[in-house]
Amino acid sequence: MELTTRTIPEHKHIALVAHDHCKQALLDWVSTHKNTLSEHHLYATGTTGNLIQRTTALPVKSMLSGQMGGDQQVGALISEGKIDLMIFFWDPLNAVPHDPDVKALLRLATVWNIPVATNRSTADFLVNSALFKQPVEIAIPDYQRYLNERLK
Repeated sequence: MELTTRTIPEHKHIALVAHDHCKQALLDWVSTHKNTLSEHHLYATGTTGNLIQRTTALPVKSMLSGQMGGDQQVGALISEGKIDLMIFFWDPLNAVPHDPDVKALLRLATVWNIPVATNRSTADFLVNSALFKQPVEIAIPDYQRYLNERLK
């Protein structure tokens, strides 16, 4: 598929997701970076979003719980170009019933070329990068061109 570009804006739309065993780690990370994150638009799967709001008072647009479709809601936002970056603290040692949804979410993040952190070290690198504070142009699939060529 041909590529086009889109610009990730200075004020980013950030998805925050965490498996049950990783929720406290994500809460700690968000608390550490609260001032920086307050300048951006936050989205989260249900339980994680509610915990972040209660713990930090940051506004978070919460989806459904991951296992109830929240992972898929976040994936849809990624494919619509409405999520610019994802912090997903997942637990690679514990299988969850919605593992196919988790895999699909990570696949969509890769297809649409958004930065993804799956652990605290990578999340720290992202949030402390100079690119985090400015607009960034990324290459994405030119899906509209693909559709137009299929209709010929």
